[in-house]
Amino acid sequence: MLVILPPSETKRDGGTGRSSYLEELRFPALTPYRQSLIEQLADLATDPEASMKALKISARQMGEIERNRALHSAAVMPAIDRYTGVLFDALDATTLAPAERAFAHEHVVVHSSLFGPVGALDPIPAYRLSHSSRLPEGGLRQQWGRGIRHELAQVPGLVLDLRSEGYAELGPLELSSERLYVRVMARGADGETRALNHFNKKTKGLFTRALLQNQVAFEDIDRLRTWAAGAGFEVGDPSSAHEIALIAPAREMTPAVS
Repeated sequence: MLVILPPSETKRDGGTGRSSYLEELRFPALTPYRQSLIEQLADLATDPEASMKALKISARQMGEIERNRALHSAAVMPAIDRYTGVLFDALDATTLAPAERAFAHEHVVVHSSLFGPVGALDPIPAYRLSHSSRLPEGGLRQQWGRGIRHELAQVPGLVLDLRSEGYAELGPLELSSERLYVRVMARGADGETRALNHFNKKTKGLFTRALLQNQVAFEDIDRLRTWAAGAGFEVGDPSSAHEIALIAPAREMTPAVS
């Protein structure tokens, strides 16, 4: 079983002082793509105006350009600890037990725009690059080519794609009955399911955390569905042959009262 998560634009600073990390990332066949993108991003950081345009950021976010400038010598930390934001706050990876984190490293990847899919505990630096950024050598979909698609096609067993559509387009999963795109839904008072927006990322984070705490690599969707029901989630019937609905628990759709 493999769960593919989207990244987040927001990231923690800091980490361990190491300048070499590419050889430790999952899917080593992607190293040439990674090296090319790092070089382009670091070079672009020497021109702040060009960086702001390419990354679609404002002058108030100059710190993001400094992160990119330091990519060759930056400190690193595990991917699931590096990212912040709604999904990763709900996943709350730093509070997982050591065995749960080890399970995450084996069964969860985060799809970075810069590094492609990386293992949960793979060491990565802080950076700024989104799926829609355009670097000197072109857009990311063009630059990744078939690299990510080919690597994901080699993964055996059940694969759950929780990426947003923008990131899924950088390396589409070859969908099948065991390789499924997951859409987060909500069930209304009328019993009908509808696309969930505001709590989409939180539901993905909570669902992934529950999977990691369970520490069972499900072999098929039927076994996953049975487990999910007992864990407070509903995995609905596929809306198409290769897509399933993850229906958010009602308790998670109530905004917190401050």
